[in-house]
Amino acid sequence: MLGLVPFAMRNDLAREEDGFDRLFNWMSQPIASIFSDTGFSGKSFNVDVKDNGDSYELKAELPGFAKEDVHLSYKDNYLSISANKEESKDEKDGQGNFIRRERYCGSMSRSFYIDNIDENKCNADFKDGVLTITMPKLSTPVEEISHEIPIN
Repeated sequence: MLGLVPFAMRNDLAREEDGFDRLFNWMSQPIASIFSDTGFSGKSFNVDVKDNGDSYELKAELPGFAKEDVHLSYKDNYLSISANKEESKDEKDGQGNFIRRERYCGSMSRSFYIDNIDENKCNADFKDGVLTITMPKLSTPVEEISHEIPIN
């Protein structure tokens, strides 16, 4: 089974706010988070997850990152992808100041719950800003072990 780990859950009350509340909340957000509704997010990245029958394939868009900036880990059925990009200091041109700077510097990460995969056969490829992770499924799913908890 594969599942996304929610990072911004909304409750029923938040969904039923009126237009004035939405406008006020939108205006009070930091400028970077306002653009998250239009596809830009300074804190996360887009992924596609595909079930190929015998494996899962996850593609993550990480434009502007080098392979060395991206780190993967798999622990307790959670695949974590993190990327960190340091601000480049261009000291060759001592003239002028930035009027606008939109290139992203910082870190971002996402986690996914993925069980019943053969973690020893997983592989990852990073090309043209796209990280592709192939995770073969186990031929026989691991059965969940349940333990009875005694009541004192």
